[in-house]
Amino acid sequence: MTAMDALIRRRLASDVVLVNQIAEYIVGAGGKRLRPMLLLLAAGALGHRSADAHQLAAVVEFIHTSTLLHDDVVDESDLRRGRSTANAVWGNAASVLVGDFLYSRSFQLMVELERMDVQKILADTTNMIAEGEVLQLLHVRNPDTDEAAYLRVIERKTAILFAAATRLGALLAGADAASQQALRDYGLALGYAFQIADDVLDYASDAATLGKNLGDDLAEGKMTLPLIHAMAHSDDNVRAELRRIVEHGDLDGLATVQAAIARCGSLDYSRARAMEYADAADAALAALPGNAHIDALRGLARYSVNRDH
Repeated sequence: MTAMDALIRRRLASDVVLVNQIAEYIVGAGGKRLRPMLLLLAAGALGHRSADAHQLAAVVEFIHTSTLLHDDVVDESDLRRGRSTANAVWGNAASVLVGDFLYSRSFQLMVELERMDVQKILADTTNMIAEGEVLQLLHVRNPDTDEAAYLRVIERKTAILFAAATRLGALLAGADAASQQALRDYGLALGYAFQIADDVLDYASDAATLGKNLGDDLAEGKMTLPLIHAMAHSDDNVRAELRRIVEHGDLDGLATVQAAIARCGSLDYSRARAMEYADAADAALAALPGNAHIDALRGLARYSVNRDH
């Protein structure tokens, strides 16, 4: 991870000062570095440790970071990881364009590896991520969004990059098709677990711990699993009020939404669904040889649902 971080900072460099400022601001904000970590752990689990893994891990992180810059503009967010978003500091135009820079830089790094199989996986993955963004946009302020539609969005927006990271780690290690599939299945299930847990925190945490404004999802008109479950299990009067709040992105209605979520046990339901995916991630590793890297991947499955931010 240290080697990967050093590579990221070397390859962030641009002779355009504003690019350096914004890229360093968001990459230097920390974050979990979960996606590149997954790639390095998957490769290490199968005995592969080398500079190409560091470079590919950096590619995955650049792709993820570029989507964060674009997401914050689309969502009009002003807080991420406990501090102002790049768009809040430098404006939307600069954030979008530096997101484009990071995205194109990721492809420069990718091409340097001269692996067409790697390029195909990442090209397909980034295309699906873009589809996920559009799909989510279609469901904004739509109170009729159901659990199946929600899962389709998070597959493309979140889980697919987790799956690509773990599969690419296996690919670099020269693993057979079954091992590649097992690690891809692990990454996909982990991505579902991670995102559902994230959506629970938006209603169950606090801004200081969460690193973003509580209720942001509601304000942005996003139908996430706790709210979808509460909508489906509330009486007609409450459901009508929830519909109104969602359609207007009414953050003043947060207390009403939280009360409905509590009354319906929606946080417990959502946590249980996240745990199901974490268990599926753990089970996907059963056929792989046991070692410290596999143990770490299993630990990440638990962490994904038990974290507080």
